[in-house]
Amino acid sequence: MSELTMSLIIAGGAFVVVVYIYSKWQEYRARKSVDRAFSGKHDDVLMNARDDAELVRQEPQFDQEELASMDEEALASPSTDNQAHSAKPDFDATMYGKELSVDDLIDCVIPLEFEAPIRGEKLLKEVNNLKYVGRKPVHFIGLTHDGKRDEIAHGGAYTALFAGVQMVSRSGPLNELEYSEFVSKLREIADRLNAHSDVPDMNRVMSNARELHQFVAEHDAQLSVNVLSNGAPWDITTLLGALEKQGFDVRPDGRLVMPDGDVGNLFTLSTNVSASETVTSKLTLLLDVPCVSPDLEGFGVMAKCARSLASRLGGTVVDDGNNPISDQALSEIADQVREFCNAMAVAEIPAGSRRAKRLFS
Repeated sequence: MSELTMSLIIAGGAFVVVVYIYSKWQEYRARKSVDRAFSGKHDDVLMNARDDAELVRQEPQFDQEELASMDEEALASPSTDNQAHSAKPDFDATMYGKELSVDDLIDCVIPLEFEAPIRGEKLLKEVNNLKYVGRKPVHFIGLTHDGKRDEIAHGGAYTALFAGVQMVSRSGPLNELEYSEFVSKLREIADRLNAHSDVPDMNRVMSNARELHQFVAEHDAQLSVNVLSNGAPWDITTLLGALEKQGFDVRPDGRLVMPDGDVGNLFTLSTNVSASETVTSKLTLLLDVPCVSPDLEGFGVMAKCARSLASRLGGTVVDDGNNPISDQALSEIADQVREFCNAMAVAEIPAGSRRAKRLFS
């Protein structure tokens, strides 16, 4: 072996060692930066955000023309006069002080009338296998002996059944195949229960579904803010542990979710890297606007959380183009979000309501 070859081998080996040491040093810096950020007696990122009376709601920018058009056309409530249900008396999903799983504003509702009252146990057994047609959920409620609509329960007795298939979701409107499958399976149930059904015209149902889908498409707002590192990347393992202590729940897909204190979520956080990566330079916080009640100040909490994380970790709050977002810009967007939520309320689909969560699923 020549001296030149030996020199090259030694030089190559030295280079590998240097790269390895540098990589470990970077990981150490990333881990220490997160440790320092979350050590000591810092304020709680989220608890203080929720309690802050000066909390500001903030959102990615809505186009001004969009907002103007909302007030005129897009915010018009989907017409209940044309909704696809039978000629039987209408009912509201919030009737008797609680929301029901069948809603004549967003479902195509078909009633089944019985010749004699039927026990809840039997009805539940009959409808148990009909939960979806295609990708659209199906729900059932019953008419009690005293004329009240309610969820079907063991021990109850019902004189009629209301079957509702959801007309729209984020995947699109109810289509002809899904509706045909719904009607076919419902007729089988009606035959077994000796029930009479009144099936709406398919063309009218499809028209209603398309109309409602237009509303969903115009109000499907998912808004984000990001925290971008000003220097070295952050160690993922240490970061996730610290964020869990701040109240985030870690999901199997790697997303972190901030609970709303009830049964829903305020917003999510993504590290923007795959599971195999050990460091990240950017965090993304995302709010699903139609699915969070404005009373929860979802965006305000999310924006304050982003600012707190940026302060602790040595980062900057930026938009999706990595441009810094000023507090004034966030405040202006917050006003637009208030208008957006008010508009949804006018349309009888309030943000964060059961209706909204079903439609924007």
